Amino acid sequence: MRIALRLTMLVIAVACAGLFLFHPWWLPSMASRDAAALDRGLLAALWAMGGLFLLAQTGLFIILGRNGQQGRSRGNWKVELAWTAAISAIFFGFNLSGGRLWSRISSHTGSTDAVQVEITGIQFQWYFRYPGIDGSFGRINAVKFARPDEGNPLGIDPTDPSGHDDVVSPALVLPVGREADLTLRAQDVIHSVFIPAMRVKQDAVPGMDVHTHFTPTQIGTYELVCTQLCGLGHYRMRAVVRIVSNEDFKQWLKSRAQALAASPK
Repeated sequence: MRIALRLTMLVIAVACAGLFLFHPWWLPSMASRDAAALDRGLLAALWAMGGLFLLAQTGLFIILGRNGQQGRSRGNWKVELAWTAAISAIFFGFNLSGGRLWSRISSHTGSTDAVQVEITGIQFQWYFRYPGIDGSFGRINAVKFARPDEGNPLGIDPTDPSGHDDVVSPALVLPVGREADLTLRAQDVIHSVFIPAMRVKQDAVPGMDVHTHFTPTQIGTYELVCTQLCGLGHYRMRAVVRIVSNEDFKQWLKSRAQALAASPK
């Protein structure tokens, strides 16, 4: 029985090490400014935890072999104390380094040139709102004004002039190389914005304005999904993220504004 247990532990350790070293499934391509820093932190954590895992498995493997020859052994408090201290030091080290990066990403103040976008999750659809020519968002009262069948799913107050030129899109369109200042909202339950290629993941909570930032670095089309189980239609909460040139972004905004102006009030 002891031999079978040791062999099982050996197989598990080798298989886990192989999956990590050869990684047949790995992270998607990086397409934002902070993606490399996030990946470095993740890889450092994986290397540290993987090393500790292999060290623990080796220790158990040796102890099981010794117990088979010498009978039952008692614990060693010095080893246990050193092991606990090492784990604690690693944990707090990663917490401090990750906290600095997280503070930068989730800061409420973006650059003055940042693209302002409001992302709203509603069962089961994402909506992306951009301020119009006036540069400011109109007031929202979802309870009073939200009418998806009338073209106002977010509930933009029709009496607020600031909201008349707001652009609402089913896709997130952003210019490359320019910071995106995102304000996340939810009208019903908790949703979560996750853009794997940008390494962006942040919850949208009803009653709260949650902020996050990222700067796209590669032109292309990417996926945005909801990672909170938000109901039976959760699988439908997907959207397209289009990163385009600055000129194409201006043209897109202009075309959406023209279409809005031409639509019947």
